[in-house]
Amino acid sequence: MKKYSIIIFIVALATLLLIQSKVIMPFVYKVVQSDLFLVDSKDQGGQSPISTPLTKLAFIHCNTHIKSKLGPDVSISFPENPLNAWSLGNYQYVINAEIDITSTTASTITKKYICRIHYKNGDNDEGSLDFANWSIEGLSGLDSI
Repeated sequence: MKKYSIIIFIVALATLLLIQSKVIMPFVYKVVQSDLFLVDSKDQGGQSPISTPLTKLAFIHCNTHIKSKLGPDVSISFPENPLNAWSLGNYQYVINAEIDITSTTASTITKKYICRIHYKNGDNDEGSLDFANWSIEGLSGLDSI
């Protein structure tokens, strides 16, 4: 039996590779090409920075979130517009901006941050002013504060 174990192992391995390449991978390719993961939305993503009413609201909501996280001991001044804003599609946005932070123990510093935010109501713009309809997916650049 020991003599045949290597042969059985090689045949089993070859069978697994054949099943993967002829059965599993074609099925995976069909699923990827299908509309299974397609989200039909009016908000189309893009690689170029944009400025829309929703990106401006996303910027405001990110700033509100930052202010609530830093607390009352810190004075923050926000610019009027972000440096850049991108739509990832399906009402997900990435905001890149700067803020001036002044604390009671230090001088004023300027920090850049990136905020990823998602508008949960989709194509319905009615609740876009309410922060409860947005979710902050991530925030970076302000870790050292």
